[in-house]
Amino acid sequence: MKITAVKTYPINIKGGGVQLVVKIETDSGIYGWGCSGLSGRELAVVGLIKHFRPILIGHDPRQIGAIWQKLYRGQYFEGGRVFTAAISAIDIALYDIKGKALGVPVYELLGGKQRDFVECFASVRFTTREELLDYSKTCVKAGWKVLRLAPAEFEDQDNKSRFEPRESIAKLSKWITELRKEVGSTITIGVDYHTRLSAAETYSFMKRMPEGTIDFLEEPIRDETPGAYKALRAMIDVPFAIGEEFSSKWQFRPFLENDITQFARIDVCNVGGITESMKVAAMAETHYIDLMPHNPLGPICTAASIHVAAACPNFSYLEEVNTPAQYMGTNAPEFYPEQPILEGNKYRISDAPGLGVEFNEELAISQEFSLVDIPRLYRDDGSLTNW
Repeated sequence: MKITAVKTYPINIKGGGVQLVVKIETDSGIYGWGCSGLSGRELAVVGLIKHFRPILIGHDPRQIGAIWQKLYRGQYFEGGRVFTAAISAIDIALYDIKGKALGVPVYELLGGKQRDFVECFASVRFTTREELLDYSKTCVKAGWKVLRLAPAEFEDQDNKSRFEPRESIAKLSKWITELRKEVGSTITIGVDYHTRLSAAETYSFMKRMPEGTIDFLEEPIRDETPGAYKALRAMIDVPFAIGEEFSSKWQFRPFLENDITQFARIDVCNVGGITESMKVAAMAETHYIDLMPHNPLGPICTAASIHVAAACPNFSYLEEVNTPAQYMGTNAPEFYPEQPILEGNKYRISDAPGLGVEFNEELAISQEFSLVDIPRLYRDDGSLTNW
């Protein structure tokens, strides 16, 4: 079996999101689907895949590990988010091909499944206190046990690009404390501050939270300097969830080896695909750290994450942004006629060969792609802060 074509499909989905789908075709007629996770920079990944295409054409797609090494180490400048996002999409597509060729689901290539279903946390995005309480209680009533709060309170103002950390801390500490009283003690609550705070601001936020209010804190500061997180770890007694932006096992290494994070927020479509995800999972297992995969991208990312989660002993929850309270539209059924189906708060482990996903290639070809960039936030003094 040989690779005959590598195709890229950047698409716009309803609701304003963007996805980059990759198709790898073979001379046997078997093809595979992959997805890149570098949201907002899809064309950069498309450009790199054009460089990779001559390397891939004619290669045996079943040699997944060798191809990974060739793509990552086959140039002087190794690594980086664009590189690993491109490799991720290709790697996932190769697993899809190999699973289909053998007539088995991808998790069988990873050692077999260790669970019958993958439980999800509900991503609760809110701009007001009322939305927070309403969306959260709707999910709890529907049987969801874990809420990961994604505050966007800055959008509830005339200038939606304005963000002042101390104002945010004052609001959210009160709202989330009230939420805990509303949903009770058995619901797991996490907060994703999306790198908008400094270390000092993060400490102030946590000091305002009564003990037992939240169960994990996700990425309150940037991750470029592990030492900053290590210092913050010494000040805060709530588990951290870190890693959705990480682009290799090497980037995860200091956070795992120094026990800085307690949940590994691995993104299968950014970290280097299924190949690299399994290595990170093994590293995390040695430190009793569970995977909590990042999954806001679409059905291919969801399917790949499910297969990794199925095969790993150290898994906690998979992110889900389409819940009973909010529908973000990332599953885009018009593009994905076959995809994992959410049953309540969980995905059953499918036995379909490969990933178990199909993509509407004709629709993608028929539509013109438009660039979509992420928002930008500014403080009152005019300086840029993180979104």
